Amino acid sequence: MAFGAILLVVFGLVFFTGDHKPTPKLGIDLQGGTTVTLQAVTPDGQPPKSDQMEQARDILNKRVNGLGVSGSEVKINGSNLVITVPGTDGDQARTLGQTAQLKVRPVLGTPQPAAAVNTPVPDLADPAAAKKAIDEAKATRQSTDPEVQKKAIAALNCAWPSDPIAGNDDPTKPLITCDRPDPADPTKARMVYTLGPAIIDGQSIKNASSGIPDKSAQYVVTLDFTGDASKVWAEFTSNNRGKQAAFVLDSQVITSPQINEPITGGQTQISGSFTQKSAAELAGVLKYGSLPLSFKAGTAQTVSATLGFESLRAGLIAGLIGLALVLVYALVYYRALGVLVGLSLTMSIALIYGLLVLLGRWIGYSLDLSGIAGIIIGIGMTADSFVVYFERIKDEIREGRSFRSAVPRGWASARRTIWTGNAVSLLSAVVLYALAVGDVRGFAFTLGLSTALDIVIVFLLTHPLVHYASKTEFFAKPSMNGLGAVAAIGRERKRAAATTGEA
Repeated sequence: MAFGAILLVVFGLVFFTGDHKPTPKLGIDLQGGTTVTLQAVTPDGQPPKSDQMEQARDILNKRVNGLGVSGSEVKINGSNLVITVPGTDGDQARTLGQTAQLKVRPVLGTPQPAAAVNTPVPDLADPAAAKKAIDEAKATRQSTDPEVQKKAIAALNCAWPSDPIAGNDDPTKPLITCDRPDPADPTKARMVYTLGPAIIDGQSIKNASSGIPDKSAQYVVTLDFTGDASKVWAEFTSNNRGKQAAFVLDSQVITSPQINEPITGGQTQISGSFTQKSAAELAGVLKYGSLPLSFKAGTAQTVSATLGFESLRAGLIAGLIGLALVLVYALVYYRALGVLVGLSLTMSIALIYGLLVLLGRWIGYSLDLSGIAGIIIGIGMTADSFVVYFERIKDEIREGRSFRSAVPRGWASARRTIWTGNAVSLLSAVVLYALAVGDVRGFAFTLGLSTALDIVIVFLLTHPLVHYASKTEFFAKPSMNGLGAVAAIGRERKRAAATTGEA
């Protein structure tokens, strides 16, 4: 009953949540992926430093592959970072490449509608042109002179696909900037803000998460500030009731709520027409920190699968052949009890499959060939647990006990061995996962998952089935359970013991 409830819940989540598709995400080696090249843009137009590129790569790795099982890759190529993600979602890779420099700035004055200006788009791909555009933007849009600020507001083009000042603004100076486009209504008029110096930056974020709060129907991003930032935020909100505070990401205003009351406790929320996906992406980039450089994203390119469908099919065929051999052995050696082995293995595979689908949605897990290998080995360990259990039952029957009385005693002995074996395997998988990277980490993940599920299968399905079978006349027959020879040995031992006792 317990296992049936677990299976029902898992597949209920598979079919009635997310995209409702019962298919796991596949890795780059099996389905191909999308590559986006991010070109570093520095304020001085010089090539980025190697330590900055390495830091940016590490942060992007955390964003795109936080648990190490999404199958994504981030590589350094000169002054570029190359991101490869499974599937065809190039927008995801471009989003991951945003600098994600969050600042909280006070709003000075009333936001104004953006003017319809037709200024040329700066060429940020050319280092010299990029440096000139950044310097000019800082000189006007971060000026402390009110007259220069007015001219900057009138000349600001909010329709530029990339803002030269994005991620390059000076947090100690004012900033003239636009709000970001509304994802729900891209044609909505943009607003121009005059902002004061930053009071909090992204380095002060301890954690970030997304979700729908109580009594709300919109997704928000919840920020947990560090101790010092919590005090600054509490003091600022206490002294500026009725005014606005702008949450600025990469020099664009995400939201500018009015302060109605002091906000204490070190936590606040960002709203702004988020979808579930965009809120989760923003929380992810803020959680893992801002990039030390600004990047310009190139076009997305599709990459073919390195192994492809044939390798996937070969791996699955190998697994099915191994499973079939195990079932044949179980049926020949344990006869009707082999049917219980087959049922347990089938349910194990079904549960693993359902969880892989859900893990692909929840943590971005992508199944690759190394992951399939981990699953096959894990299922083999499940079969090994059955052998341990049945052999303990046979040991009890050799002592002269009936099948019915041998099952509970055999289980008491077998479960300790099963626990120990799975604990060692699980510990090995955890250590391998912690020390490895790339495909090896995916192998360790699925090995650990299938090992943990082995315990669930044996304790909640196999043992209850065998316990029930021991009470039925059909399975109690030695000719059906394959224990006839062992039962004969048990009878001989009992007879010998009785004869010895009489003597």
